Amino acid sequence: MDRDRYRTAIGRLPAGVGVVSLHLRGIDLASTVSAVASVSLDPALLLFCVHSDARVREALDEQDAWVLSVLADHQGPVADWLASPGRPAFDQLARVPHARDTTSGAAVVGESAAWFSCRTHAIHPAGDHDIVVGEVLDLGEGEPTAGGLVHHRGRLRAVAPRSGT
Repeated sequence: MDRDRYRTAIGRLPAGVGVVSLHLRGIDLASTVSAVASVSLDPALLLFCVHSDARVREALDEQDAWVLSVLADHQGPVADWLASPGRPAFDQLARVPHARDTTSGAAVVGESAAWFSCRTHAIHPAGDHDIVVGEVLDLGEGEPTAGGLVHHRGRLRAVAPRSGT
């Protein structure tokens, strides 16, 4: 399989963009993710995929509590920053408004469209990524008028709700 052709073809599938964060040994770690899905309603489970050598993935071996913040339509700069290679290991969230989730201790990105406080249910190796399945322990929603952010054809795109919805 040609990796570049696969990347181009799968890029036609719009994917919701979020930030996974966790708090380990007094340090906030966060990463942009675009492979997120609901798995089950009963129990409430969701998943995200993360590169197997990412800092967040390594931290999940020690910390099973984390937050998935679903980014709103205006939060492209947040997604870009937390996806940028070479960003500092410490104070990653210094330039990102956030609040502390009382259930997990992780950061909830400010103004996000929704957030889910989770505990790791399972981690499955899958090629160069791992699939992390989390049990939802708590959740919240942002502004009712907030849209979403999707990754499509290699770019972040805002998806705003229609008027009156």
